[in-house]
Amino acid sequence: MTEPYDCTECKESLFGQKYILKENNPYCVKCYDDLFSSNCEVCQKLINCTSKDLSYNERHWHSECFLCKTCSRSLVDRPFATKDDVLMCIECYSSEYSSKCHSCSKKMEHKGNSWHTTCFTCNRCQQPIGTRSFIQKDTNNYCMPCYEKQFALQLNYRDQPWHKECFVCIGCKQQLAGQRFTSRDDFAYCLDCFCNLFAKKCANCTTPISGVGGSKYISFEQRQWHMDCFNCKGCCASLVGRGFLTCKDDLLCPECVKDF
Repeated sequence: MTEPYDCTECKESLFGQKYILKENNPYCVKCYDDLFSSNCEVCQKLINCTSKDLSYNERHWHSECFLCKTCSRSLVDRPFATKDDVLMCIECYSSEYSSKCHSCSKKMEHKGNSWHTTCFTCNRCQQPIGTRSFIQKDTNNYCMPCYEKQFALQLNYRDQPWHKECFVCIGCKQQLAGQRFTSRDDFAYCLDCFCNLFAKKCANCTTPISGVGGSKYISFEQRQWHMDCFNCKGCCASLVGRGFLTCKDDLLCPECVKDF
């Protein structure tokens, strides 16, 4: 039976020796290296447990071997790129593979066109966009704040431009941008105000019948009903598509007429 301080692999005592725990199992240094350590991509030597192992895409390097293939500078704690599995510093990669800027022959790329980062600017404020979010409109590029100021805060109604905060219901002054609305006499109304001011009232529930969006209603002798409200006064059965009779202002199905 393995003692608490014996190597999990070779069973040698670890008392007074260096060891490594892996998944709560102790290993002597030699067994750990044999079982778990990787070989360096450059020198092919073992990266033992006492050395720093740098890994990328399941490949491993000694820290002293983790170098740019072109200029041989260390890539430890520096940004780098790869081409055909070759490691390169950003400067060497950019110099060798990046496209040329239309403006100054340096580097930056978007939708098949290339600029240097200092040349890739917002069409409105002329500031470099860099890595910030931007929107392209009519072949021009805009940083997000400028796009919001120039375009997103405007809308068109009857071929006229409006600020979002100015395009409001003539009744309640609620902003209509992004909301359903309708118009009367060239004035815009939210649906609630339009219904309250102009819509006919249901003879049963007395609430407005909007008719917006093609919603159907029943009309009879200058009175109107919601489809769901066109019911018999006696039994409450729907009269839509059925024969009915009137008794004063009430609608009755033929069966209920007998009781009145």
